[in-house]
Amino acid sequence: MESQEGSTMDGSVDLKGRPVLRSKTGRWKACSFLVGYEIFERMAFYGISSNLVNYLTSKLHEGTVTSARNVNNWSGAIWITPILGAYIADTHWGRYWTFTVFSFIYILGMVVLTLAVSLPSLRPPECAKNASLCEEASTLQVGVFYFGLYVLALGTGGTKPNISTIGADQFDEFEAKEKAQKVSFFNWWMFSVFFGSLFAQTFLIYIQEYVGFAVGYAVPTLGLIISVGIFLLGTPFYRHKLQKGNPFGRIAQVIVAAVRKWRVKVPADAGELYEWESKAYVAKGRFPISNTPFLRFLDKAATKNGSSTSSPWRLCTVTQVEETKLMIKLLPIWVAMFIPGTILAQVNTLFIKQGNTLKRNMGPHFEIPSGCLTAFVTMSMLVSIVIYDRVLVQLFRKFTGKPRGITILQRIGIGLVIEIILMVFAAITEKQRIGAVKAHGLEGNPKAVAPLTVFILLPQFILMGIRDAFLEVGKLEFFYDQSPESMQSIGTALFASAIGIGSFISSSLLTTVTDITGKNGHTSWVLDNLNASRLYYYYALLAVLSFLNTLFFLVVSWLYVYKRETSEAFGSSHEMNATQNVKQQQSYTNVDNINGMPMDLKVHGFQLK
Repeated sequence: MESQEGSTMDGSVDLKGRPVLRSKTGRWKACSFLVGYEIFERMAFYGISSNLVNYLTSKLHEGTVTSARNVNNWSGAIWITPILGAYIADTHWGRYWTFTVFSFIYILGMVVLTLAVSLPSLRPPECAKNASLCEEASTLQVGVFYFGLYVLALGTGGTKPNISTIGADQFDEFEAKEKAQKVSFFNWWMFSVFFGSLFAQTFLIYIQEYVGFAVGYAVPTLGLIISVGIFLLGTPFYRHKLQKGNPFGRIAQVIVAAVRKWRVKVPADAGELYEWESKAYVAKGRFPISNTPFLRFLDKAATKNGSSTSSPWRLCTVTQVEETKLMIKLLPIWVAMFIPGTILAQVNTLFIKQGNTLKRNMGPHFEIPSGCLTAFVTMSMLVSIVIYDRVLVQLFRKFTGKPRGITILQRIGIGLVIEIILMVFAAITEKQRIGAVKAHGLEGNPKAVAPLTVFILLPQFILMGIRDAFLEVGKLEFFYDQSPESMQSIGTALFASAIGIGSFISSSLLTTVTDITGKNGHTSWVLDNLNASRLYYYYALLAVLSFLNTLFFLVVSWLYVYKRETSEAFGSSHEMNATQNVKQQQSYTNVDNINGMPMDLKVHGFQLK
């Protein structure tokens, strides 16, 4: 820890718990294996999800509303299970081993799905081209397919919250160069995510539509196996953070201890609160967190009331209390991310079903598969991330002096505004499509194609990509960055679970809207026959919900106080030893105010020392 080329200063270790050398581990060298994994894994995941709604309708013969609801429920499971994976990683196995074990569960799910679409006995017979009714899939056929889907969902639950966190762990925040690299990490991480998905949304979906789902699923399964191999090859270069115990248990201890001592008065001097000595944190590879005035009631958990006790359910350290405060502070922002998850769910369901009702020809001999339309989201996002990272951040820095250019919440807020515009465009475009359908008397034919090019849908797909570059990347960085160091897997899981809850909301909302608007002889807004639907009303409803949610976000983000980091207080920290680092940690700066600012800052009315 004495020099630039010595051990890392953030407590990173190898798989055997030994300190690691900065020169031989971590940084982009280690991340290259993780990025390689993510490209192939995203190819596998989006090879299934981007065209799933079409498989359910064309091969399992489900209706439009049913298939959209089932895709939303599965997507919800995909994004909710990371909470389980994060808990196991932080409490029991660590991020590396949790990721590795669940990767093989992921592979099992992909293998089952490949068999389900390949073996004739596991799929219903093809539906005749002009048939009004198709033979329903048997219970066994449906069961095997959905079993594979949800095994896959379980597998991703252990990989999603840990792979990006492992990547961020490769940068030592106590070394200036690595900290600067970490600022760009999440941008380029998401770039690799969508680079892999672009291949799936073009090449793989084309194979599924014109060669067959058997080959279309076998290729991403092979890609997933290759991706896990790439990850394992990088094992000697990875840095690992020490496990900090059960995060949910530590939060519960603070709440229980505070409630038990609800009559105890918190001392005015924070120095009188219970805290370990600095060397105890050094021994555990951790750093203490100083007291803040937020949620003062919880300070009762760290208040000594005369009776000595070693039970953490009665007396907690200041650091443990502050970790709990940090997680509680994230919850309003987390709630504000539910509606964006609902909007995101439309891409792989109703947006694709719209594409099936429009002319998709490019020349006389080629027709774009509707699932490939999601590639425009990916391409738009890839371009937007590059422009944001290389142009906008530099421009914003000139005006704000902040290393990120703008704050993370400002980035998310821009994404929310773009989301409102996106849904307004979607509603207008759908109104135009229905107008063309009615003009040609096609309302009664669910398979009729409106005489409009599918490219009228491009604005909503492109805007979704731009929105993702601001909102989704910012959201991932926010929940990782603003979580306490010992709970960053849980923070990443919050990012994922918001998308999952949004998918469940989308499923429930679609069912509710269909039922309510179809009462008393009225035509439902969303029907299996999209040509007879009034989908533009549904999109308008989503635009209104997005607008109201943005107002809520503006309020909670204005009240939000950023986490105060340890690393900003150190300056040339490589010249200090570990004990000095911990002692000086008491001087914090705000995460978005580090460019030469003094140590005494006022943030939302709070004086930070």
